Amino acid sequence: MHGDKRNDEYYWMADFFRKGPDSNSVVDYLKAENAYTDTMMAATKKFQEDLFTEMKGRIKEKDESVPVFSNGYWYYTRSEEGQQYFKYCRKKGSLDAPEEMLLDVDKMAEGHPYYSAVGFNVSPDNKLLAYGVDTVSRRQYTIYIKNLETGELFKDKIFPASGGSEWGNDNKTLFYTATNPKTLLSEKIKRHTLGADSKKDAVVYAEKDNSNYIGVGKTKSEKYIIIASSATMSSEYRILDADKPEGDFEVFQPRMKNVLYDIDHQNDKFLIVTNKDALNFKLMETPLNKTGVENWKEVIPTRKDVLLEGIDVFKDFLVITERKNGLLQLRIRNIKTNAEHYVDFGEPAYMAYASSNPEFDSKNLRYVYTSLTTPNSVYDYNMETKGKELKKRQEVIGGYDPEEYVTERLYAEARDGVKVPISLVYKKGTVKSEKTPLLLYAYGSYGNSIDAAFSSTRLSLLDRGFIYAIAHIRGGQEMGRQWYEDGKLLKKKNTFYDFIDCAEYLIKGKFTSPAHLYAEGGSAGGLLMGAISNLRPDLWRGIIADVPFVDVVTTMLDESIPLTTNEFDEWGNPKEKEYYTFMKTYSPYDNVEKKDYPNMLVTTGLHDSQVQYFEPAKWVARLRTHKTDKNVLLLKTNMEAGHGGASGRFEYLKEVALQFAFMFALEGIRE
Repeated sequence: MHGDKRNDEYYWMADFFRKGPDSNSVVDYLKAENAYTDTMMAATKKFQEDLFTEMKGRIKEKDESVPVFSNGYWYYTRSEEGQQYFKYCRKKGSLDAPEEMLLDVDKMAEGHPYYSAVGFNVSPDNKLLAYGVDTVSRRQYTIYIKNLETGELFKDKIFPASGGSEWGNDNKTLFYTATNPKTLLSEKIKRHTLGADSKKDAVVYAEKDNSNYIGVGKTKSEKYIIIASSATMSSEYRILDADKPEGDFEVFQPRMKNVLYDIDHQNDKFLIVTNKDALNFKLMETPLNKTGVENWKEVIPTRKDVLLEGIDVFKDFLVITERKNGLLQLRIRNIKTNAEHYVDFGEPAYMAYASSNPEFDSKNLRYVYTSLTTPNSVYDYNMETKGKELKKRQEVIGGYDPEEYVTERLYAEARDGVKVPISLVYKKGTVKSEKTPLLLYAYGSYGNSIDAAFSSTRLSLLDRGFIYAIAHIRGGQEMGRQWYEDGKLLKKKNTFYDFIDCAEYLIKGKFTSPAHLYAEGGSAGGLLMGAISNLRPDLWRGIIADVPFVDVVTTMLDESIPLTTNEFDEWGNPKEKEYYTFMKTYSPYDNVEKKDYPNMLVTTGLHDSQVQYFEPAKWVARLRTHKTDKNVLLLKTNMEAGHGGASGRFEYLKEVALQFAFMFALEGIRE
């Protein structure tokens, strides 16, 4: 390529992906790696079981979500003791009404090693339920339709689909996203009529640009069906009157180069969040019958220090999600009086976001609040009176006192002078010293911000003397859109350097030392782990790379691999020499050298649709032949799961227990 030769001695490991289950040599190889991991971790087997029991013991087994009111019914999920999944239920009009169990997912999942039920979508007349099921973990769903009055399933089965769907207001028309069976790309929006053969469903939109994701939804007002088509750097919407589902979709505004926009409907206008001439986004409005960009009028201008992340529309109110100094804020505007205020949260580092708010005509905002020391808390907030009511706080069984833990917000100076935020949490009494174990976590891609949220599993680390830290590095969007722009494409290395500079800042501040410092990241954060293991292997006692994206050049050159084409705006297209050359300088697989590497635990899933299993497998194989140290290198493949790991409420804890045991073993912590 471009006159450059690359040798991939482990390319055969992709055979399971290319040839299917007949490629026994690949499966045998992965099983052998699993056996090796089990052998190397054998001394921790009992400890892993204890950790699993300990973490599971903090989770309330018999539990219920906070009911959400929608179109005359209260909807909620509840879980039962000993069960991995949940029941999806509703009550009519009042929480005192009798329960209707819409789906018993525990029962549905019986006999399946993996089970995912998503996209629960009740028809406007409350009589039908559409939902998606995936039993393989490749995010290829079959959509089923259930008659909620008789309990019977319709014969209609729609496959392959993305799982979600949207009803027309006639209660018999269903719009959904059809996916490509091989590349898994969302290719077409189709219209299904109840009772018809899904193979004959009409295509209402076909995406021609395979770098775009598409999907279908509805405005909160229930007035319009919306088709969205978006890439990393541009988007386009189509709209249709939901009362006329047989009609034709109209383009809201044709896609514009390097312009993102998002829309919702509010009374006599559409609201638009866009980055057109606005790096940190702005809010615009336009009349219902004049949706082209020439009619857009500014409502909230762009600001240099505030990122406008999104809006939640109500009949009389507008909730604007903003991000300032790395923290999320909820701004409430009364559209009748134009009076505004912010919801007060009162902690130095936290995460807060608007939750499920399906009712358009409501004065109540449901939001979720959490921090490194505050468990997930669901609030109802009266946007008129500013009164708030805590509806539920995640219960940590066995007792948890937030006063026993300390959270801090620090700023490390990166090599180019930029200040990078770090969120820390540790147990009171933990002494910060060169002997203190510290786990540093980050993601740093796609503009995904990693906010300071609570984790009950993390207590197993903190209670054994670990400090846990999140590095809010470039490539995320914590500090505004520029933060993202400065951590992608030809600026991707800022992501890796920020993480290394945060680590050095913590070492210099005597929070820890290289002998006790651990790093963790998954997916694109796994790319980060691969890059830092090549750039500064001396900094880490251990690295945990979860489902890591590590073979950047090969994957971005192969358009048969799911999602590759969607990613060109993030990483670049290596068919262009500039991007090829730059990618090759950081791609972890291409930069493995004969040198010492830290202890490493690498995880993957055989059916992963996001990062194919062969990337981490090849990377580990190459590391084995090149590394000059005696440190541990482990690969663990979940043979029944994909990118998200095991399904079920508790199975994933076994994976967490393995990761914790890996670090504890290196620290000499045995119980």
